[in-house]
Amino acid sequence: MYRIGQGFDIHKLTGGRKLILGGIEIPYERGLYGHSDADALTHAIIDALFGALALGDIGIHFPDTDPEYKDADSLELLKEAYEEVKYYNYVINNIDCTIFAQEPKMKPYIPLMRFKLADVLDIDEKRISVKAKTMEEQDSVGQKRSISAQAIVMLKKDTD
Repeated sequence: MYRIGQGFDIHKLTGGRKLILGGIEIPYERGLYGHSDADALTHAIIDALFGALALGDIGIHFPDTDPEYKDADSLELLKEAYEEVKYYNYVINNIDCTIFAQEPKMKPYIPLMRFKLADVLDIDEKRISVKAKTMEEQDSVGQKRSISAQAIVMLKKDTD
């Protein structure tokens, strides 16, 4: 049996924060505002995993009102979400993600993002696609006020 989940996240850009996407720090003058490290890409993947299992969204599991998650490393949250996947006896078939950012350019960082995400999820990098798009200067992303990400995950029942 297969299950599909989709996730989306958006955070505004602000001064005084590191820009973390896919678990890596990207050199940039601003970072993403949020309760945790605000890693929009990882948050979108977490939402997709929970969605595939019909377990709600990231806010239910890691609420931004809980001090435990203040400045949390999103890769650690991803590990916890993946434990739910394993608990329900599923494995990740593949993940397809898109980052939407006018700046900075993501292409140089995508291989390391894929490596980090695959390592946390204990899957082959070839099962994770990360793409990047600009918004052609439209909306808050295109006007360099935010960065967003979306992810689609396919899980399959583990038959081992």
